[in-house]
Amino acid sequence: MTKQPINRLAVRPGSVGSAWWGLYRSLSWSHSVIRAGLVTVTLIALFSVSGRGQTLSSDDRSNDGRQVRSVLELSLKQAMTMALAPEGNARVQLAEQLIHQAEAQSAEVRAALLPHVEASLGQQNRTINLDAIGIRIDVPLPGFRRPEVVGPFNTFDARATLRQTLFDLSAIRRFQASRVGIRWARADRESTRDRIAAEVARAYLIAVRADSLLEAAEADVALAEALLKLAVDQKAAGTGTGIEVTRARVQLFKQRQRLLVAENERRRAHLRLLKLIGLNLDVDLRLTDPLSYVPVEPLSVQQALAVALQSRADFQAQQRRQERARLSYRATRAERVPSIMAFADYGSIGSSIRNASPTRTYGFSVQLPIFDGGRRDARRAEEFTRWQQERIRTRDLRDQIELEVRVALDALASAEEQVKVAKQGLALAEQELAQARRRYRAGVTTGLEVTDAQSRLERMRDNYIAALFEYNLARINLAQAMGTIRQMIK
Repeated sequence: MTKQPINRLAVRPGSVGSAWWGLYRSLSWSHSVIRAGLVTVTLIALFSVSGRGQTLSSDDRSNDGRQVRSVLELSLKQAMTMALAPEGNARVQLAEQLIHQAEAQSAEVRAALLPHVEASLGQQNRTINLDAIGIRIDVPLPGFRRPEVVGPFNTFDARATLRQTLFDLSAIRRFQASRVGIRWARADRESTRDRIAAEVARAYLIAVRADSLLEAAEADVALAEALLKLAVDQKAAGTGTGIEVTRARVQLFKQRQRLLVAENERRRAHLRLLKLIGLNLDVDLRLTDPLSYVPVEPLSVQQALAVALQSRADFQAQQRRQERARLSYRATRAERVPSIMAFADYGSIGSSIRNASPTRTYGFSVQLPIFDGGRRDARRAEEFTRWQQERIRTRDLRDQIELEVRVALDALASAEEQVKVAKQGLALAEQELAQARRRYRAGVTTGLEVTDAQSRLERMRDNYIAALFEYNLARINLAQAMGTIRQMIK
């Protein structure tokens, strides 16, 4: 029996495998070692490519060939961190840019108080009409003719100039106002971050509620299926009727419809949360923080209000705006104060660079505004009006903070009582359904009593989920009213 070359690998003409196969066949049997090496390298390459392809497909597809979407486990803290990241929510990025803008404006205002140094280098050729500049030369000599035009002549000038403001109270006040503007921009950024954190917390809470409603709907479907089986068994045993089986089937289809609605609401809630934190909308979420009851330490209105006035970033930002308006008003009022300016220059001037001589000038000037047609007074009145407006806004915001704190405390107390009542009602509804199922299994009652108990249990589950949602929402609102929303989430 003659040995046949290994040709089990399918090779397409013109491919890389075809080139390897041609090289293999071109070698004589005397090159057996080389041929064996080529076979080994080829097999290793093919198996590595095949294994890599299987690894990629296993990441993207399930065992039955369907594409599997990536699932992200997400806590409330992680959601807030993603939203507040530099590349997260767009409003956080805009607030960061406002800080850079305020810093640039402050640097521009500060320039009026710093030295101004300029350098110039010039070479020019000129002619001058003496009559045009009022120079007349009359010499009583015979044959002398007065020149009308002098030149052309060259002028070379290389010079450095320095100007420095020694005292300008208005410029100082404007610079102070710009520094307060930077602090306002930073406080406004923190206020934006607090608002984003509260929105993320609410969106996460809505998504968790949607998950809980979906779980409750799935439990109701499982219960309806068990009751339908019980009704069928009762009818088969001769202790039930056909109407009870039909009633159980109607209840099952009703619960399946609720399940479809709950699945749709859950997906919508997850999409809103993904959009808010800036993630890809194709990601499936698994929320790790369920609805729960976490007691809150009792606070009085005065305690909560004191914390809010100290912690609320929007109140601090409004105070910075008021301070900036006050300094801007003082800057316009200080425009009547004299300002002192120093100046100096030094350089060489001559007909050319080779015969230039050094010259200098230095001194100072005092500027005293006297009358500008009333423009300065009008600007001062305008700035005073802006200052008064900010003072009114500050008082109004303080009253609004007190209102939000009081409403949040009342809502939290009410929601806490609702959770307790809903929990008791849910326990009673579960007991009622268990008793109705035992009575129906024993043939003491009809399936209508079981259906009624099932409906009441469904409502009690929804009430308990709604009570937990309202309680946690009240916690979020209170934390936002007090300015501690990010601390609460962390």
